[in-house]
This record gives sequence, C-alpha cells and structure tokens, in this order.
Amino acid sequence: MLLKDKTAIIYGAGGAVGGAVARAFAREGAQVFLAGRTTEPLQIVAREIAAQGGKADIVPLDATVRDEIDRHIADIVGKSGRLDISFNAIALGETQGAPLIETKEETVLLPIDTAVKSHFLTAVAAARQMAKQRSGVILAITAQAARKPYRDVGGFGIAGSSIESLCRQLAVELGPQGIRVVCISSAGSPDTPGLKETWRKHAQNAGIDPDAFEQRIVDKTMLKRLPLLAEIGNVAAMMASDLASPITGAIINATCGEIAD
Repeated sequence: MLLKDKTAIIYGAGGAVGGAVARAFAREGAQVFLAGRTTEPLQIVAREIAAQGGKADIVPLDATVRDEIDRHIADIVGKSGRLDISFNAIALGETQGAPLIETKEETVLLPIDTAVKSHFLTAVAAARQMAKQRSGVILAITAQAARKPYRDVGGFGIAGSSIESLCRQLAVELGPQGIRVVCISSAGSPDTPGLKETWRKHAQNAGIDPDAFEQRIVDKTMLKRLPLLAEIGNVAAMMASDLASPITGAIINATCGEIAD
C-alpha cells in the first residue's frame, strides 16, 4: 500500500473531490481525518471507508478559521503522533455563467479570498508540525481554468491561479525542511454532482445544448475524455506517497491532455 501507516487530513472531505481523495488515501493504508463544515457528508464518506476496512475520523470545522485548524491538527498529532499529508479540496463558493463586467465585485472576490485564506492557513498549520518531523506532503487541487482562460468563470480561474502560486511559494520555503508541496490540476470530473449545472449555464451562454458543451471540452483533450473522480484520487495518493519523493513545487497535469506542459 502506498500510504501505509501515514496520517492524512482532508479538508472538504465531504465534497466530491475530497471524498474521492479520502477514499483513495484510506485504500492505500492511511489513517484519514475528514474535515468539513457539515457533518452528514463526512459521515457518509467515513462509513464508506470503514466498510472497506479503512480508518477514518470526522471533525466538523471551518477551514478558513485558524483556531479551528490549529486545534484539529493538535488533536490529530495527539492521537497519531504525527501528520504526514494535508490535502485541501474545500469548495470556493464561486459563481459562474456571466462575464466579469456584469458580475458584482464581492461575487468575483469571494472564491479568491476563500482560496488564498484557506490554503494558506491549512498549509502553514500543517507545515509547522511537518517541520518538526522533517517530512510531510501538502497537496491542493485546481482546474485547467487556473492556467487557461475561459469565458464567464468569474473568480474561479483567478482563485486557482492564486492556489498554484501559493503552492510554489510554499514549496521553495518548506523544501529544506523535508516538506513537499504539490498541486493537482483537473479538467473537471463529469461524475461530480453539480458540475452539469455549471456546464448548463455555459452551454446556454454559448447557444448550444449541455451535452454539446461537454463534448466540446472532451474534444479539446488528447485522451478524448475527462478525468473521473476516482482517477483524481489515485493521482493524489501517488503524489502523497514516497514514490513521488522528488516532486515538489509542481502542478500535476491530470486534465487528460486538455493542457500540454
């Protein structure tokens, strides 16, 4: 198992991506701590992990509040003795479907502020513990819109670019302490609940039906498909593992080839 005896925290673990990553980590032997604002989705993921023989604890918390983050990490270390992996997949609260000139300032700034604040607070809190161990992996996830501009995505792409820049800055500062920082870039998983509604808005703006809009995205990829949630979980598990030990400061391209590095 890739993550045997590792301890991992997943912020936003009740969401589609966070849940997929949590299940992958647990499958690979990690003890996972599931964090999120709402208890019920965390309980669902925890039960799924337990049914497969994994270990999962849940903690309701707000990943934009420093005191809650710090207390949780202290609790994890108290139980497990260490923290090996931190993965942030919280929802950013973005609104898509309109051009910037028709969007309110607060609507554009919300996902940017949420992204920078949460990723900074969770990463720095994890790094303080990982520095004591001289090891650890901090992971984030963005989308292709962070590197390739798309119409009508509001603050979403800007927020993603901010996360990627923060990861690079953290990587150069934390590397000497044995801490790796990696960001995964996805093209959007078609099996994500709610994604179809976002695509529907974009399709309406483009004057085509939602299936045709999705096909446009697929056609842009080299593999002629989009990454499934389980695949993103697999990539995260690989990046968190010792098999990826020389990788840091990188944006891992999991877009099925929509972007070429």
